[in-house]
Amino acid sequence: MTTQNAIDWPEKYLPGTGDNFVSNEVIVQGLTAAKVWRFLIDTSEWEGYYDNVADISFPQGGGPELKDGLVFGFGTFGFPPLDALVVEFQAPADGVPGRLSWTAGQDGTPEERLDVLHAWLVEDLPAGRVRILTQETQLGQPAAALAGERPNPMLNGHQAWLDGLVDAASK
Repeated sequence: MTTQNAIDWPEKYLPGTGDNFVSNEVIVQGLTAAKVWRFLIDTSEWEGYYDNVADISFPQGGGPELKDGLVFGFGTFGFPPLDALVVEFQAPADGVPGRLSWTAGQDGTPEERLDVLHAWLVEDLPAGRVRILTQETQLGQPAAALAGERPNPMLNGHQAWLDGLVDAASK
C-alpha cells in the first residue's frame, strides 16, 4: 500500500472554511519531483507554460526562484497584482515531498479584499511516477464570486497550470 502525503493547512485557510477552495492533481509517469520542482519554483518559467500569470515582481529583491520568506507579486485571474509571501518551502528529497505555499492578497474595500493560501505538493511515487497536487483556499468577496461561476475559473486555471508544468518539465 502506498500512502500519499497531504497539504499542511494553517487553520485560517482550512479547506471548506473559506469562500472558494479548489484542488487539482495529476500523477504522471516518466518525471521526477526534482525535475518538476525546478519549473515550479523558477517564476521566470511560469509565463512560458501558464498563460494566467503576469507582472511577476520582487519588490524587496530576490527571485526569480522562490524560497522561504520571499516576497513577490503577480497578476492572475484578472485581479490587480497580488502581494505574495512564501510561507512554506521544502525541496523534494528521497522519501520527502516538495512543499511550497504562499499567501497572497489585495487590500481595499470589502468588495475588493482578497486573502489566499496557494499550496503545492510534489512527490515521487513508486513505478517512476510523480504526483503534483495544488490546492488553494480563498477568502473574500472576489473569491465568493469566483466560486459561484460554473465551471469555477480557479479550478480550470489551476488545471492549466498543472498541465503546463508537466509539459515544461517533460521537455
